[in-house]
Amino acid sequence: MNLIEKTHSFIVRVWLEEPPGMITPGTWRGHITHIPDGERQHVQDLTGVSDFIARYLRQMGAAPGRHHGLSEWFKRWKL
Repeated sequence: MNLIEKTHSFIVRVWLEEPPGMITPGTWRGHITHIPDGERQHVQDLTGVSDFIARYLRQMGAAPGRHHGLSEWFKRWKL
């Protein structure tokens, strides 16, 4: 595998949908696009972002689990 085959780029757009009156917590929504092939997926929560990226990591031979770093990144930013 050359460097290009080992590299994946993504555009991630997320936003918080807050219900009127803000009685209940908001819900994260968004979409993620894989730049090399243009595949795009809408997500209903932040787990959808890490699941989408994990698919590409598995194709590269990685074995991302629940603790593959993306979850930790989201926690760090309190997302």
